[in-house]
Parts: sequence; C-alpha cells; structure tokens
Amino acid sequence: MAGLRVLLIPGSARTGSWNLKLAQAAAAVLRELGAEPSVADLRALALPVYDADLEAAQGVPAGAGALAQRMAAHDAFVVVSPEYNAFPTPLLINTIDWVSRLPEGMKAMNGKPAALLSASPGALGGLRSLLVLRNFLSINPAMLVIPQQFALGNAAQAFTADGALADEKQTKTLQGVLAALLKTATAVHA
Repeated sequence: MAGLRVLLIPGSARTGSWNLKLAQAAAAVLRELGAEPSVADLRALALPVYDADLEAAQGVPAGAGALAQRMAAHDAFVVVSPEYNAFPTPLLINTIDWVSRLPEGMKAMNGKPAALLSASPGALGGLRSLLVLRNFLSINPAMLVIPQQFALGNAAQAFTADGALADEKQTKTLQGVLAALLKTATAVHA
C-alpha cells in the first residue's frame, strides 16, 4: 500500500468547509498508512456550469483538462461531498461532468478505486448524498467505488484544533475506509 497516490476531491469550496477539513484529516490518515495524498481545489478550476453550446463554441475549459491530467497521475480517489438537499454538491457534479467530456478524463477515472466521505453539521453526516454520489460515480465515469464509506455527523464539533477527528471511534472508522481503499488500489494495480 506504500507509495500509492491518492487524490482527495472535496465537493465544497466554502470557506471553513467541514468537507475540506475532513479531506485534510483523511490526507493525514493516508500519509500514516504510507500513501501520497494530495487535495484538489475545485473552485480554482473555474468551470462554468456545463452547457453543450458553450462546449461547442469554446471547447472544454482548461480547468477540466488540468484536473483530468491530475486524476490520471493518481492511483485512487477520495471524494468528500456535503449534502445539498440530499444530493452531492452542484460544484462536484459539474466538475465530473466537464472532466467526462474529455476522452483522457474518462480514461483517468474509469476503473479507478474511489472512497466516499461526507461531513455535515446534521446528525446523518450527509449520508443521503453518498447514495446518489455512489451511483453517479459508478455509472458515468465508471469509478470502482468501494463499499466502505464514512459520513461524519455533527461536524461543527467533530474536529480538534489541529484538524484531526476528535472522536477515536470515528478516527478508526475513517482509517478502516481508507485502508480498504488502499487495499483495493493495490489489487487493481497489481
């Protein structure tokens, strides 16, 4: 499992996002497990809302190509998305839609192992959105979404001052999900 490159994709760009904090906590756990994590910034890609007319007139935005290249350079993904009305964020869905318009984007996602995480100030931790996200990522870009997932409820109280998860049981659950991802990625790349 050592040396696997894992791209963490937070589906929220909001300042102070609990999902970005969870992605950063997951990156720390991945480092402890011997992986090489990096965190994507979807806002920096500057992707407009997908529009086929815009694509026909201007092509696929450069940000989508940059993310496709970055995805191709990684062995696995951790997708971390809050819940917006029981769905993943429009930012995340729009980003995957744009990347999927590129043949190299589809190739970078197809068959790559992915783990799903979510954080929410509510008790369910964004769990409902993970069902939709699992279906979307498994079908459209054909990611290999592992069965294990992690939904962090009451996120406003869930982190220590240094960004780690405060609850040991939650930390163990997160470690288990990420270890399963690395095990799957190792098997896929063997």
